[in-house]
Amino acid sequence: MGDDRERPRPVPASRQSAEVAAFLEKLDTLPVRARPASVKGRLMFAMDATASREPSWDRACCIQGEMFEAASGLGGIEIQLVYYRGYAECKASRWFTTAAELQNAMRAVSCVAGETQIERVLRHAIASARAERLDALVFVGDAMEENPDVLVQLAGELALLNVPAFLFHEGNDPVVARTFREIARLSRGAYAPFDSASAAELKVLLGAVAAYAAGGRKALVDYGQKAGGGALLLVHQIGSS
Repeated sequence: MGDDRERPRPVPASRQSAEVAAFLEKLDTLPVRARPASVKGRLMFAMDATASREPSWDRACCIQGEMFEAASGLGGIEIQLVYYRGYAECKASRWFTTAAELQNAMRAVSCVAGETQIERVLRHAIASARAERLDALVFVGDAMEENPDVLVQLAGELALLNVPAFLFHEGNDPVVARTFREIARLSRGAYAPFDSASAAELKVLLGAVAAYAAGGRKALVDYGQKAGGGALLLVHQIGSS
């Protein structure tokens, strides 16, 4: 991983839209999280920061504010940035409460060639959920070079802790897609693909997850209604092939 010579092919638009619709439909079936309005939702935002991810990292820097925007009025949200790069580096930030803080942290990170460390991300999420409340895990990546059996086992542990994992997959590697889908299924989260041409779609999805983390299923539907247009269609549409 991290070799720019082999870029993932774009996800076909028809399949992508169906997958995205299915993703949002899955969110709409998740249980409502009851929480006092004064308590912020807590979302872990994890990203692959190996070399091939640099263009996507820059795009995510630009659109991450949608997560805070979607959670405003729902008690707000706290987001922790987690990323891995190189061959042994996996870091977690402090908890941020504003888009500017998260954006500054992301802009300070440079992507470095290396191997995936999704297992470390999942273990960190599990440890965090055991120590204090964690409402959701978001992971954005394009590759998986680890033992899938270990990853799906950890996904099951997240489910026991009531932490759904939402995986955003850039590219269309079938092995990666299969593993990401299984992590999402076992953690009771959801999966969606995206590509370099679908930054706006990713923005909608990140906002949807943040709304869910902050206020549950009802907040997700309200988010779609406020966003209008394509966002409203995606939230309510039933995915079809």
